[in-house]
Amino acid sequence: MYTLVKIISSAAIIAIVTEVARRFPTYGGVIAALPLVSILSIIWLTVQSEPNEHIQRFTVGVIVGLPATMVMLFVMYMAMKSSIHIVFAIALGVASWVVCLGIQKAIAGVFHISI
Repeated sequence: MYTLVKIISSAAIIAIVTEVARRFPTYGGVIAALPLVSILSIIWLTVQSEPNEHIQRFTVGVIVGLPATMVMLFVMYMAMKSSIHIVFAIALGVASWVVCLGIQKAIAGVFHISI
């Protein structure tokens, strides 16, 4: 039952954000940048009685992913601005995200930080 409620609520949020973005692109982008997925995930983890330590580790994972996500979005923006087809822009963005995460992990390893 939880899974169905999660799917429906997630789909509703995506639909609302998409409609706002269709009418007001900048506001849609700002709303999409909100940590809606993170907040929903934390709520669902709490509802499913996950230990606080598990939720804290999840939150750290979100923080670790932020720089790579920002790089991905920047690469996608620049690609689309350069008239690169959306499919290739997304592919470049995802590739940059993977590379950025790899770089972060390598840097963390140099400083003996576990990611």
